Amino acid sequence: MFNMDAFKLLEETVLECGNYAVERQKDIVRSYKSDGSVLTEADLHIDSRLRSAVRELFPDAAVISEETATSSQAKVGKDGFCFVIDPIDGTDVYSQGLPSWCIAVGIIDADYQPIGAVIYAPRWGTVSGPSLLLTLYPGGRLLMNGEPLVPQEPAETARQIVISSKTHRHFDLTGFLGKYRIFGSNILHLLSPVLYRNIDAAVCTSGYIWDITAAHAILQHCGLALEYYDRAEPFVYSPDNLNRSKGQGYLLAGSRQSCAMLRRELTLLSGT
Repeated sequence: MFNMDAFKLLEETVLECGNYAVERQKDIVRSYKSDGSVLTEADLHIDSRLRSAVRELFPDAAVISEETATSSQAKVGKDGFCFVIDPIDGTDVYSQGLPSWCIAVGIIDADYQPIGAVIYAPRWGTVSGPSLLLTLYPGGRLLMNGEPLVPQEPAETARQIVISSKTHRHFDLTGFLGKYRIFGSNILHLLSPVLYRNIDAAVCTSGYIWDITAAHAILQHCGLALEYYDRAEPFVYSPDNLNRSKGQGYLLAGSRQSCAMLRRELTLLSGT
């Protein structure tokens, strides 16, 4: 049985970390990891704070975080849960002072199914307020800023999509006649078909488990798909994903109809 009081305390910790990141953003200093991606002090602080909170609140669960994932963390915990943490998804835009970043915690069960999430984007406004807080307790309701979120009707087309900043390196976009947008956070990209009336789908060129899990739990809860580009099959997790292995293949998020439409309209570039 999942401890709902503990989950509420975890939610409060995510809010605390998001507010800390906002306070630090104006003075943040960029550094770089060995792979060239951006790292900030806020990433490391939030990583430590959230890992400590999960281990205190859910001592039998496994914990995977972007900044500290190791091969020793590759098994789901004794109680059947694994918490997947992205301290700041969209660190590059965060470090530049932009608002399109979030803190994301996803939950995977013993069958490697995404079943819960806390996502906080303190500067990413929606029609319901100046910030975005999504919570999905395992087995519970999906809430946006404390109110039940009723998913919009799944789109049958893909006339407006969200793409990653490197999509143009992998796909020929000239066959897509709609509009596309880039925010800078993979989690916010994948959530767009849930959150925005006129955005139908998202394209994810690659990613690690922390770039996907929290958003995937919400997509799945809302009846939307996260599928591979090269085949109409759902994205599946494996122990390799928990072992810091990068996801293989390109992913599409949205209704199955909109994903099928993107397969027809997006052409994979040769040599990618």
